[in-house]
Amino acid sequence: MSATAGTPTAPRRVSSWNVPNALTVLRLVMVPVFAWALLAHPDSVGWRVASTAIFVVAILTDALDGKLARKYDLVTSFGKLADPIADKALTGMAFIGLSVLGELPWWITIVILVREWGITVLRFVVIRYGVIAADRGGKLKTLLQAVALTLFLLPLTMVAGLGWLHVVGWVVMVAALVLTVLTGANYVRSALRLRRSATRA
Repeated sequence: MSATAGTPTAPRRVSSWNVPNALTVLRLVMVPVFAWALLAHPDSVGWRVASTAIFVVAILTDALDGKLARKYDLVTSFGKLADPIADKALTGMAFIGLSVLGELPWWITIVILVREWGITVLRFVVIRYGVIAADRGGKLKTLLQAVALTLFLLPLTMVAGLGWLHVVGWVVMVAALVLTVLTGANYVRSALRLRRSATRA
């Protein structure tokens, strides 16, 4: 029997068993593998390249799963929850690992992780009032962090003639740090405005 005009269509139910969510789970699984590759052989050029490759592949799955979910309408509650956790776990492990190895000051790692996890918690707290969408600044911040971490993970200081790229890495890292703090403050302002608007309504 065909639906009559004006009859509301039931919302399409999307199974959590789909490719974007599988990529998210794969990214989570890759985090301890990446950590082991980075920390078990920190002075090996080959292992540093391998750990960097694992990190880059994991970062690319982040871009791919989001694109597939939006293109094929495969957005699920599991994906909304697991995707940001997987992202923060991966980049967080990279920051912590570099600090453990003494290659990145702990204060930079702490500032960035407090901002990242703090905003993630804030999003869940205010979700009853609405969704805080990622803006261009947030997307640029994510890109700068990924580039900076990749440059720091590569064994640039271990290979003659590549030291200048490590300097570039520091420039990108400082830019990522500044933008991380600024966008964090902007998200807090957006959350407060969202809460006030919802309360007045």
